[in-house]
Amino acid sequence: MPTSLPPTMPPTVRRTWQFWATPATALVIGVAYFWASWAGGHPRTGVFMLSVMVVTAVGSVLFARRSETVKGLMDHRDERLATIDVTATAGAGMAVILTIIVAFIVDLARGGDGMPYAWLGAIGAVAYVGAVIVLRVRG
Repeated sequence: MPTSLPPTMPPTVRRTWQFWATPATALVIGVAYFWASWAGGHPRTGVFMLSVMVVTAVGSVLFARRSETVKGLMDHRDERLATIDVTATAGAGMAVILTIIVAFIVDLARGGDGMPYAWLGAIGAVAYVGAVIVLRVRG
């Protein structure tokens, strides 16, 4: 997976950035959960969700110190682990897509219009088609 860092940046800096991207992303998402929950009038839920994401961030760093697999998934140096990551991501995406389709059908069967799920499916379809186009054009 290419990074957005300049190619002149030393490889160790690139690897460091890639490694810390996972826990940093978990923390940013945790803060977003906290803020949204607090704004919605549920501050305790926000604190809980932020705590879960802090544990996730810290856990990813601690597991990476003990597990070459976790470390490889976080810094993307190993091609085999990068392929496993892409395959796992595709599998998770398929699970979400199938869940959206089933939820859409169930909502229709219950007399709904399916709209809570239709826009999620549309976003997935547009993202997929866009990715196919970009990847095809790139090479």
